[in-house]
Amino acid sequence: MRIGFLLNHEGGHQVGHVLPIALAMAASGDSVDVQVFVSGGAAEEEVRRQVGESAARVSITPLREAGLAGRIITAMTGGAIPATRVSILGRNRELFSGLDALVVPEKTSLILKTRYGMDLPLIHTRHGAGDRAIGFDKASGRFDLVLLSGHKVRDRLAQAGLLKEDGHAIVGYPKFDRLATTPAPPRIFTNGRPIVLYNPHPSPALSSWYAMGRSVLEYFASQDEFNLIFAPHVMLFRKRYQASLAPLRFSAVPQVPDHLQGLPQVHVDTGSQASVDMTYTRMADIYIGDASSQIYEFLAQPRPCIFLNPAKLHWQDDPNFAHWKAGAVVSNLDELRAALRRAVEQPDEYRHAQQQLFSYTFDLQPEPSARRAARAILEWLRRRQS
Repeated sequence: MRIGFLLNHEGGHQVGHVLPIALAMAASGDSVDVQVFVSGGAAEEEVRRQVGESAARVSITPLREAGLAGRIITAMTGGAIPATRVSILGRNRELFSGLDALVVPEKTSLILKTRYGMDLPLIHTRHGAGDRAIGFDKASGRFDLVLLSGHKVRDRLAQAGLLKEDGHAIVGYPKFDRLATTPAPPRIFTNGRPIVLYNPHPSPALSSWYAMGRSVLEYFASQDEFNLIFAPHVMLFRKRYQASLAPLRFSAVPQVPDHLQGLPQVHVDTGSQASVDMTYTRMADIYIGDASSQIYEFLAQPRPCIFLNPAKLHWQDDPNFAHWKAGAVVSNLDELRAALRRAVEQPDEYRHAQQQLFSYTFDLQPEPSARRAARAILEWLRRRQS
């Protein structure tokens, strides 16, 4: 069998959800030709690094770059319309045509079926295990096989009528496999103060960055009780403008003021590998966020969490904000200061809720998740071909 794994994205945040499965499949001993397709940027760099360190036999194939029209549209919209990714898919159809299946972490690849009519099994790994509504939209049910982190994702897809009887498998979270083999990262501050991670999402409809993010940075710059790691979703500053579909919103991205760069108690990282490989979620003592699924990676070790709600959304009974049950929800700086004090004084206040959320989100077993995912793909393909 020939199975492709596609990373058609300039950011490196999807690699950890796809490449471990490809490496596990190549090392499984099954007669499988594993090919990883890359389109440049940080994703390709990380793929080449990890494959180079692995003994698994994996072929890396660069994709043809986007056409001129796609590049122009992306540039003119400040990246808000990712026309380059769509163009790359169209220009590389022949590379995918001989595959038995193509494994992808995102939904743009569905146009291979919907626009180009390819009869190619598409397998969705998803990327992240968050609660946002877009993770459970109609497109989520159009894949031939969906790999699920745990019961939460399965239940929400089933409730939306998007779960196929023989089109899903619970496999755990391949990105977590590295936790067993990678030592904890060294702390980047030496003053002994608690480390706070601020991790806003790029969505202008849900992110706290647009309404109060810079005020949060200013607060941490002016105090001496905490250290701050500002490591937003890696895509926040990759575009001049951000758009969200559910709900519809379009906004310019406010930049980090120069005077907040290089402070001893504030570490700013707008998109390095450490932003996507769980370095910061493992290092921090307290998490501040809004809609990013990285909250669930942080909860691999229960610790205090604070969620910013400047829009004062009514979130309590909304499954799209289930993760906000893991900590205090605040809407302004005064409430944030109080929540930080409480996090230090009562660090275990939300531990039980956090453990419940984590176990419902992730079905982790002694067998590594990437190996479970590789096995699920191969067994599904054999059933399909028999």
